[in-house]
Amino acid sequence: MARLTRAQQQERTRAAVLAAAREEFAERGYAAAKVDRIAERAELTRGAVYSNFAGKRALYLAVLAEDAERAAAAAEPPARPPDSAGRALGAFARVWLERLPLAGDPPASGHLRLRSLSGVLDTGPARAALAELLRFEALLLALALEPRSPAPTRMTRRAELALTLLHGAAGRAESAPGVGDPFDLAAAAEHLADTALTEDAEPPHLPFVAPARPASDRWAAPRGARDEITGRQVDLGADGVLVVLGVARLSAAEEAVRSARPGDALTIVVVTGDPAETGRLARLRITDLVGCLRRVFPAGELPGPRVVLDEAGAVPAALGLGPVDDGAEFAVRVAGGRVVARAEGRGAGHAAAGHGATRDRGRRQGPAPG
Repeated sequence: MARLTRAQQQERTRAAVLAAAREEFAERGYAAAKVDRIAERAELTRGAVYSNFAGKRALYLAVLAEDAERAAAAAEPPARPPDSAGRALGAFARVWLERLPLAGDPPASGHLRLRSLSGVLDTGPARAALAELLRFEALLLALALEPRSPAPTRMTRRAELALTLLHGAAGRAESAPGVGDPFDLAAAAEHLADTALTEDAEPPHLPFVAPARPASDRWAAPRGARDEITGRQVDLGADGVLVVLGVARLSAAEEAVRSARPGDALTIVVVTGDPAETGRLARLRITDLVGCLRRVFPAGELPGPRVVLDEAGAVPAALGLGPVDDGAEFAVRVAGGRVVARAEGRGAGHAAAGHGATRDRGRRQGPAPG
């Protein structure tokens, strides 16, 4: 029998650790789980576990992310796509609510099924990152809903309300599984699509964002990038706008989306200074949402911006930037194989998307606020 390479052995070890961790978390829950018991289950040393995962939290997030990736990979498009924003939101809610535990499920396995983060994110930066990810999820859901709205309406706030409803149901299911009817919750989510809301205010900093700086820089775009929405490969060197956002700045993605010109190839590159935990949290949340979207919307009707998870920081490095952290925010416009404009700091995506266009400062394209 041929000997395994070092990479193959490491992958086998990682798989064994994840399988053992899933069993431990399903039996005991996150709080009571122990790394030593996980190592025993995997028939490995404690050091072998820590050589692959930074700690229990990183391991728990990796288990949940792997579950979300499997669900997204197995997601089948609908036989009959919803014909309105309300029906689409109701269908999304029904898919999302399938994770709710049943009354007879053990608490620990129920939490794992919910992909619960209760008691896991106990630091300020982790909680702030989750808040930004929730806003980003709402944007992606809204962009899928908006083409089904009868009037040009931004659906971000309605999507946020729907996700709040669903996460509230999940929180209740953790302490009282079996309470509440998922069909009632889905019907309530459907009605949220037509809820009258006050107009969204323009971000106050946009009128003061400096224009992107013209440039003419050749760059070697990293290869092998994948769009998390569609699962397809992405040519980062093609003409378009690249917006690089740290996990703690993901809410700025909406500025770039609304400022992009019709036909622009817009790519949101998600980076982090903490791949072991924050990076896995981002992968979990985005992949989980995408798995639900793929079961509601046909492949050609998934949200438009491409989303690339760049945990290694390959894109910033290729653009000549230093190490990034969770607060990173910069953008470039690429044309003809060159970087033709650069912008950094708050509003960078808005500035790069508007480079070369004649428009009033702060004006954004897209559906009118609703």
